[in-house]
Amino acid sequence: MDLGIITVFLPIALAIIMAGLGLELRPQDFTRVAKHPKAVLLALVCQLVILVGIAFFICKLLSLSPLLAVGLMLLAASPGGPTANLFSYLYQGDIALNITLTAINSVIAAFTLPFIVNLAIQHFINDGQQLGLQFSKVIQVFLIILVPVCLGMIIRHTLPRLADRLHKPVRTFAVVFLVFIILAALTRERHNIMEYITQVGLATALFCFASLFIGYFVPRYFGINSTQARACAFEIGIHNSTLAMTIALTILSSTTIAMPAAIYSIFMYIFAALFGSMLKRYSPITTENKMAIKTE
Repeated sequence: MDLGIITVFLPIALAIIMAGLGLELRPQDFTRVAKHPKAVLLALVCQLVILVGIAFFICKLLSLSPLLAVGLMLLAASPGGPTANLFSYLYQGDIALNITLTAINSVIAAFTLPFIVNLAIQHFINDGQQLGLQFSKVIQVFLIILVPVCLGMIIRHTLPRLADRLHKPVRTFAVVFLVFIILAALTRERHNIMEYITQVGLATALFCFASLFIGYFVPRYFGINSTQARACAFEIGIHNSTLAMTIALTILSSTTIAMPAAIYSIFMYIFAALFGSMLKRYSPITTENKMAIKTE
């Protein structure tokens, strides 16, 4: 697929998906952070500090090529998404906390994602001035993430029935679009795909496992109950690969940078399902903690 077409089409499609995310959010999803400050703070530290550091370590450890390294850092900087809520529901996480984390992450990512990506470009790519996210591109990232989410929230607040009707079609569109963008990226790089899988497959698998593992066990270590720790694990462990690929293909105009997110998308669902099944088997929810599953 021609990058010119991608540049026009993908941001529009992503805006629809991000608006769909906004359809699930309410103002109280932001204020609820006051009820779970410790869990939210730990999740943000894991997402923005620990995992970004681990992604950097993986890039160095496996000696990824510069563009693939930037792609992995872009993926690490991307927030969670609505899929995390689904996995949290399936594996008895605190859905309300998931929604709160999604809301907070979506706002923070508009600022942190360009910052992290620019640092990665400056470190891994010598000619970073030509590829970096300059101010105009930072504004694009900001608009892609925040404006559609705010629009979705306005629709939820003013036209709740319409929001309910749009919820399922937008979710379906998000899944179809994710499959499409993965296939588009893989098709464009079909001659190099086996090389990319060899180069970045282990890196994305390690990053996926680390995201889920850290997202659960760091909160548990600090006394967060199992239902909330599961919510943190899936919110942190399931990155918005659609956002990462769209930024790579449109704003950075690089299919190579999109490869880690594309390959990660394949691992993500498998790893998340296996991790959730492991938690249900070896760390079952107690009667006391079942009360925490109920949303406010």
